[in-house]
Parts: sequence; C-alpha cells; structure tokens
Amino acid sequence: MAKCDQGYLCVVCGQEVEEIEDSGLYLRYIIGEVNENELQAQPEHHIRCNPAMAQFIIDNDFEPVLAEGPFDKRELDSSEVSLREKLVTDGWKRLCEVKSKQLAISEFPLKIQ
Repeated sequence: MAKCDQGYLCVVCGQEVEEIEDSGLYLRYIIGEVNENELQAQPEHHIRCNPAMAQFIIDNDFEPVLAEGPFDKRELDSSEVSLREKLVTDGWKRLCEVKSKQLAISEFPLKIQ
C-alpha cells in the first residue's frame, strides 16, 4: 500500500487506525479535548492502545479495558470517574453514530451542556 493510501497510523502500535470508532484522536475531538484545526497535527492512536482513556467507555458493545498504575480509574475519585465515564462513553457512541450517519466533521462534537 502506498503511504498516501494509508490512513492515520497509531503512535502506540504502529498499525493503521482503519475505523473511526477505533480512533482515539477523533474521540478526543468529539469530547472537546482537540480542536478541529488541530486534527492534522495531533498524533493518532487506537482507543484500546490508550487504556487511560478506554477504561472510561462503559457499553455492552465495547469490551472493558483496565488501566493499571497512576491512571487507573479505580484509584480516582468516584464522582470524577462517573463524570468521565459519561463523557467518554457518550463520545464513543457518537463516533459510532458519525460513521453510520456519514456526518460532516463539523457535526461530530457532542453538544456538551
């Protein structure tokens, strides 16, 4: 495959992030941690290659991930964990919706209240 035919490569495992619902970069964009104009400059990774983030996705369609060490959610304040779980889970669900509805990139972000 030619380099120009490849999508974003994961900075952790080196493999292509083929599906948007696996994209840590676009998940961060959807939840407001990355601005649209930063998407080309930020590193990409599979969501599962970043357990510190993946552990907060709570959904039957997403196999749970544990993060060990200082970023383990079991060591964090439970109220903060609940807020983060809601945000990241909603973001991941939005990633899945973006793909199925083929939305424009400007429509990706969650409407955070």
